[in-house]
Amino acid sequence: MSAKNDEATNILNQLGLIARGLGETFAPFCEVVVHDLQDPNHAIHAIHNNLSGRQVGDPATELGLARIADTQYPEVIANYANRFPDGRQAKSTSIGIKDSNGRYVAALCMNLDLSLFQSLQSAMGQFTNVVKNGVTENLDTSNADAIRQRIDEFAARQATTPRALKTEDKRLLLRELKGSGYLEVRKSMEVIAQHLGVSRAAAYSYVK
Repeated sequence: MSAKNDEATNILNQLGLIARGLGETFAPFCEVVVHDLQDPNHAIHAIHNNLSGRQVGDPATELGLARIADTQYPEVIANYANRFPDGRQAKSTSIGIKDSNGRYVAALCMNLDLSLFQSLQSAMGQFTNVVKNGVTENLDTSNADAIRQRIDEFAARQATTPRALKTEDKRLLLRELKGSGYLEVRKSMEVIAQHLGVSRAAAYSYVK
């Protein structure tokens, strides 16, 4: 194994801590690997949430070898398609780390297991699927959706969100809603207050 300078050793140690934190945060769906690019034959320096079956001391991947060979290789390659040895689809991000001389000495890689999320996506798609047979029904008898849409449109004109509207803007909004007759709708103030993220008392104060 080639000798490592103090700078590279410090980089690897710091990356090891970062990898550990990321691994604990995104467990168990994301494998986090620290690669020592100074030693391509034994590049894996640390691995957390091992999803690929690799071990510390295993060799560098093609991407790692590409970085070793070319200092101009991109430092960050994000969200590229990958695959674990057992066939599971993965989404990967690789971050190359250079020393003060501009040479790649390490890399931090994250491999996200997509199989569970794909299963959940399929299940949610089935669950939310509706049959289009010509039958329609609206359980919202308070026209809440129309009020919310009017508020969203007003906020969009101000280039913001309903909850981020300034007090003066909220007063102007309530005047518009009142002028359009929306305040006559049952429970309208409750819907408005909820969508603006304020109390009903505050919503009423904007009408004054």
